[in-house]
Amino acid sequence: MKIAIISLGCPKNQVDADVFCHALIKAGHTTTADLSMADCIIVNTCGFSESAKAEAIENILMDCEYKQMNPDLKVVVTGCRSERYRDQIRTEIPEVDAVVGIGSNKALPAILERLTAGPAESYGPKTDMPLGGSRVISTPAHYAYLKISEGCNNRCHYCAIPMIRGGLRSRPVEDCVAEARWLVGEGVKEIILVAQDLTAYGDDWKNNSICRLLDELNGIEGLEWIRLLYAYPERITDEFIAAMARNDKVLKYLDLPIQHANDTILKAMNRKGDQATIRSAVARLRAAMPGITLRTTLIAGYPGETEEQFEEMCAFVQEMQFDRLGCFAYSPEEDTVAAGLPDQVPEEEKQRRAEVVMQAQTNIMARKQAARVGETLTVLCDGVDEESGLYLCRTTADAPDIDGTVCVNSEEPLYPGEFYRVTVEESDLYDLFAVLADEEE
Repeated sequence: MKIAIISLGCPKNQVDADVFCHALIKAGHTTTADLSMADCIIVNTCGFSESAKAEAIENILMDCEYKQMNPDLKVVVTGCRSERYRDQIRTEIPEVDAVVGIGSNKALPAILERLTAGPAESYGPKTDMPLGGSRVISTPAHYAYLKISEGCNNRCHYCAIPMIRGGLRSRPVEDCVAEARWLVGEGVKEIILVAQDLTAYGDDWKNNSICRLLDELNGIEGLEWIRLLYAYPERITDEFIAAMARNDKVLKYLDLPIQHANDTILKAMNRKGDQATIRSAVARLRAAMPGITLRTTLIAGYPGETEEQFEEMCAFVQEMQFDRLGCFAYSPEEDTVAAGLPDQVPEEEKQRRAEVVMQAQTNIMARKQAARVGETLTVLCDGVDEESGLYLCRTTADAPDIDGTVCVNSEEPLYPGEFYRVTVEESDLYDLFAVLADEEE
């Protein structure tokens, strides 16, 4: 078959798609980016939020429309939404040919073989989902995501991930390092570590191993950048900070999702730390690594959040001056503790509060961006914008598809995957605009 794969949601989901794509190719199938030419479309769905669910349904319905041109087309749904809502998908979208749980991803080649006999369904245990293995690299050739664990034991009251993905399962250090070496051998220069909570890595062995993993990854020849996403503040130990600081390839960048700043709300969320914990983590990170880029996320309008508690979060945002910040209106997830809490905040008020936080962060970002004008930076080139002719690059402070871009105007060609020194001439809220630095610099 010619197979088109649409992967939605987070980088962890993308890694899952890379693994089953490799299995399908090994089984003799080919891939295509043209949905109209596909014999089978696989939608790897996200089910983390209401907007993600809506996006998944929209994509599934759109893909099923291709059956009007090709009645033999097969549409397969896998990923988080199919894991959680298989009955609804089967009932509400009967055009779908197979609904597959995440524990059956490795069986996709066999499932496709059975589709000629009619609709299929397969739900293996979540623990059957491969933590790693042979894969394709679907990102640009010079960077890739490395998933080091699956699932989560944190049980935050607003989050459905443990219900969807199960409990924490960490990959062996040796397995992670072996995949990283393979990625570098394929031309990858930046590896981005992803998990629900990087700092919980190894807890299921009763032996937190993130520090050892960073030490070993840092020794891989040819690897230039190691970026860390999703580290919980209550797990930011002095040992973890020391491991970040001593390994020169580990970027001084950390995604630190705090969700709120009021202790009562944090407790209601079942977060394991309080505001003092967050303050301590941020202070120790900044002291050990001056200039570190800290990204965070917040939830506005959590059930029971008062105006005073919201104002406390706003004041905290102003005081902490995070480099990157996203604030989202609380979205109730079915079967979570938070969805059943009293004092749900009206939707319009939740949206207003989220917008207030983002406006405050907009002012912070504008100042931080403007302060970079005149600086000379090292950037990694991702490619070129065909319309403007500007080269799209990133600094150590910019994660792909999350943060901003350094747009470089250069008469000399720049090449994806190569590093350059540039001087910033202008800024806007998210992007910087630069030229190549003088050779003498």
